[in-house]
Amino acid sequence: MLDWSRHQGAAPCGPQRVTFAPDVANALPPEQTAIAPLVHLGVLEIHGQGAVRFLQGQTSAQAELADGRGAPLTCFCTAKGRMLANAQLLRIDAERLWLIMPVERIAPLQAHLGKFAPFYQVTLSARDDLALVGVMGSDAAALCETESGLTVPHPWQQAGDATVLLLNHPGPVPRRLLIASQEVMTAHWQRLAAKATPVGNAQWCLLDIQAGLAWVGDAHQDAYLPQMFNWEALGGISFKKGCYTGQEVVARAHFRGQVKKRLSRLQCEGDALPTPGDGVEDANGKRQGDVIAAEFDAHGRIELLAVLSTRELAEPLAVAGRHCTRQELPYALERLDPEALFAAS
Repeated sequence: MLDWSRHQGAAPCGPQRVTFAPDVANALPPEQTAIAPLVHLGVLEIHGQGAVRFLQGQTSAQAELADGRGAPLTCFCTAKGRMLANAQLLRIDAERLWLIMPVERIAPLQAHLGKFAPFYQVTLSARDDLALVGVMGSDAAALCETESGLTVPHPWQQAGDATVLLLNHPGPVPRRLLIASQEVMTAHWQRLAAKATPVGNAQWCLLDIQAGLAWVGDAHQDAYLPQMFNWEALGGISFKKGCYTGQEVVARAHFRGQVKKRLSRLQCEGDALPTPGDGVEDANGKRQGDVIAAEFDAHGRIELLAVLSTRELAEPLAVAGRHCTRQELPYALERLDPEALFAAS
C-alpha cells in the first residue's frame, strides 16, 4: 500500500484514514477540485479462465455486464441472503476481474470465496500493490481526462486497463476514481496536486453518504439484506440472472414486499461522529435502526446513513441523544435493473 505520509502534508488519522494539514476538505466549495487518497478502499482480483462463471454463481450482479466499459455494483451474500460484502465489479481482461471494496472486507471475502475457487480454477489475490485516488469537483472529469487520456461519461462506467483505470462514481459533485500501481500513481498524484487541493478521504466518504451509497464494513457483515442498503435501487441486484448464493431469499424479499428496513439519510448536530452500529432511536427512546456511516459536512453538521425500520416512526429520531432530521435520497426507492442501466449507457 502506498505510504501517503511521504507526501507533503499527509498524515494518518485513524484506521484507513488520511488527512492533510490543514485539511480543508469539508469547507471546499463544489467548484473547487480536490484529490484524496482512498486508503479505505482496495482491490480483490479474481484471475483465471473460469473467473466470470465463478462470480456468476456468487454475486448479485450479472457478471457479464462487467465488460470493460460497464462496471456494475454487486454484493456477496450468505445462504440466508445477508451481505458479507458489497463492491464494484470491473473487467480488466478476458481472465481478470477486480472488485473495488472496503479494504477491511477484502481478507474475509477472499477467505469465503476461496472455498469455491479451486472448482473454477481461479485464484484470488488482494492487490496491495495498487493505489486508489479520488478526484472531486466541477473540473474532476476534465482534469482526469487531461491526466490519463481517459473519459467515462456515465456513472458506474470504467475506462483504461491495468496500468491506469478510471471510474465514474455518482454524487452531488462530479467525481472520478483513479487506480494505478503505486509507482505510477505517485507520478499522477504529483501532477494532480499542482491543479487540485489534496484532502483527506473523509471528503470522498461524505460524498458517498450524500449519494446514498453505503458499503458493508466489519460492523455490518452478515446483518442486512441487500435491499436494506437500497442496493436494488442502485442497480446492484439482477433479478433476471440465475442462482447465486442467497438469491432465493433476496428474490423472495423483493417479490413479496418483505423488506422491513431501508437505508435512510439523516443529519444532526454534534462534535463527535457516531460510529457504525450505533443505534437510532425514535421519540419514545425505542431503537429503530443502526448507523452505517457518518461524516461532518461543510457546515460542521453530521451527515449519516442509517438502516431504519420502514414503519411509520415517532419522530424526531435521535442518535446518542442528538435529534436528527431526515434528508432526501438522490434516487427513487424502486427497482433499477442493471441490464437496463447498462443498456441505456
